[in-house]
Amino acid sequence: MRLKKLSLINFKNLAQQEIVFGQSINCFVGDNGTCKTNIVDAIHYLSLCKSALGMSDSQCVLHGEDAFVIDGTYENDEGRREQIVCTYNRGNQKIIKRNGKAYERFSDHLGLIPVVIVSPADSMLISESAEERRRYINAFISQFDHDYLHQMIRYNAALAERNKYLKIGSDEQMLQIYDMQLAATSKGIYERRKEMIEMLQPIVAKYYGMLSGDRESVALAYRSDLQNGELTELLTDARQKDIILGHTTVGIHRDEILFTIGDVPLRKYGSQGQQKSFIIALKLAQYQIIAEQTGRAPILLLDDVFDKLDESRVAELIAIVASDAFSQIVITDCSYERMERLLSGSNADYKLFNVTYGKVLD
Repeated sequence: MRLKKLSLINFKNLAQQEIVFGQSINCFVGDNGTCKTNIVDAIHYLSLCKSALGMSDSQCVLHGEDAFVIDGTYENDEGRREQIVCTYNRGNQKIIKRNGKAYERFSDHLGLIPVVIVSPADSMLISESAEERRRYINAFISQFDHDYLHQMIRYNAALAERNKYLKIGSDEQMLQIYDMQLAATSKGIYERRKEMIEMLQPIVAKYYGMLSGDRESVALAYRSDLQNGELTELLTDARQKDIILGHTTVGIHRDEILFTIGDVPLRKYGSQGQQKSFIIALKLAQYQIIAEQTGRAPILLLDDVFDKLDESRVAELIAIVASDAFSQIVITDCSYERMERLLSGSNADYKLFNVTYGKVLD
C-alpha cells in the first residue's frame, strides 16, 4: 500500500498542506524545527491511530485552533484505493474513517496500512527500561496479529485489577481468580514474543552486518518469568511478596529483550554509531517480517536517522532501502546536497521536497 496524497489541516504547525507522494523514495529536506517530523507523524497517525512521539491528540492541534484533520489517499499494487481520514476536535473523541465509514474500535484498523518508523526517539529502546522494549514488541506484533493485541488488552486489564486488589486485600480465593485470568492469556503472549525474537535475530544480524561492513556481531535474546514455569505456579510462589509489595511481581509484564554487541550489553559498550546502526537494523528486520506476515509491504519512515552515522553507513542504508526489497520510503534530513548526492547515485526513483516552517514545496 502506497500513500498517494496527504492533506493536513491544523495539524501541529501545518495550517493547511497537501502533498503528492512519489511511488518510491520521498525525501523532505529542511532546517530543524520546520515541519519535517510532523509530516512523518501524520503518516504514522493514519496507520496506528496515534502520534509516534507520544503526544496526546490535543497537543497535535495547531496553536489557537480547535481541531485537526489528516486525510490520506492510498493505492495498492492492483490499483485499489483506500481513503483514511483522522479527525480530532478538542473535548471530543478522535474519529478514524476508512472510505467514509468510521471504525468502532481503532484496533480494527491496525495492520491495514502497516508502517515502520525509525526516529531519534528509538534511542530509548536501548537506554531506557525494559518497559520500552515491551512496548516496542507489542506494537510490532499487533500490526499483523490482532489476536495478540486482544490478549494483551485482556492481560493488562486483569493485571490492573489484581494490582488494585493487592493494595486492599489478600483473600486467597480472589487472588486465584485473578491468577487464572492472567494465565489464560500469558502463555500465548509469551510464545508469540519468543517466536518473534527468534525470527528477528538472524535478520537484525544480517542488516547490521551490511551497515557495519561486518565489523561487529549483534544479537537479541528474550528473558521471561515464564521460562521458569507455569504462571499460576509462579504467582502462587510469589504470593506473600506480592501482598507485601502491593503489586504483581511475576508475569509477562516483566519480560525483557536483551541487545548485545560482541556478547556484551549494547547499552553499556556500544558507541552511538553502533547503537544507531543496531536500531536501524532492528527496524529493517521488523519491516521484512511484517511484509512476510501480511503480504503487504509497510511504508518505511526514516526520520532524521543519519546523525551519528558515518558516511559509509549512510550510503549503505540508502542502498538497502532503494532495493526491490522495500516499497515506499519517506525520509527527512537537513541537508539537501547530501540527499541529492546519495539518492541520485542509488538508481532509485525519488522525489525531493523543500521544507520551510509550516510549508512543503516540491
